[in-house]
Amino acid sequence: MGENRKKELFSWVKSIAFAFILALLIRQFLFTPVVVSGESMFPTFENDNRIVISKVSKINHFDMIVFHAPDSEDDFIKRVIGLPGDVVVMEDDKLYINGKQYVEEYVQANKAQVFEGQMLTQDFEVEVPEGYLYVLGDNRRRSTDSREIGFIDEKSVVGKVSFRFYPLKEIGIPK
Repeated sequence: MGENRKKELFSWVKSIAFAFILALLIRQFLFTPVVVSGESMFPTFENDNRIVISKVSKINHFDMIVFHAPDSEDDFIKRVIGLPGDVVVMEDDKLYINGKQYVEEYVQANKAQVFEGQMLTQDFEVEVPEGYLYVLGDNRRRSTDSREIGFIDEKSVVGKVSFRFYPLKEIGIPK
């Protein structure tokens, strides 16, 4: 094997190794792909949707996050409703955070499926302790969320949903 071929081969090996290490670092510390499992976030996400989460983004109200579920091996995806120190009230299917009412556009399709006189989300009032989040699934009647599992420790958050890449017809930033 000629000297030039050895140099070229070594150059390719170095480039591939560098790309592999860079990809591992990005996946470990910045972004990672996730497959949605279940119907708790329907219609925003359906089973087997594929998303990318950011591990470095600041979490705000109504962001969708992936977190290690308490007492489970699974990771859950839910929407952040309450941040530390918030008082969250659900009354007659209306959401109030710290006394201000918010319209939840992402639950309207599910609300339309509820019989007249029934509520999509049962009434509750909670104060979110420091270091914790209050999360709900968009499909309120089929979601295991903070109403059942309690507050979510901020340390258990894997990342914030930043992009959907499958199915291709829905590619983009989910709302």
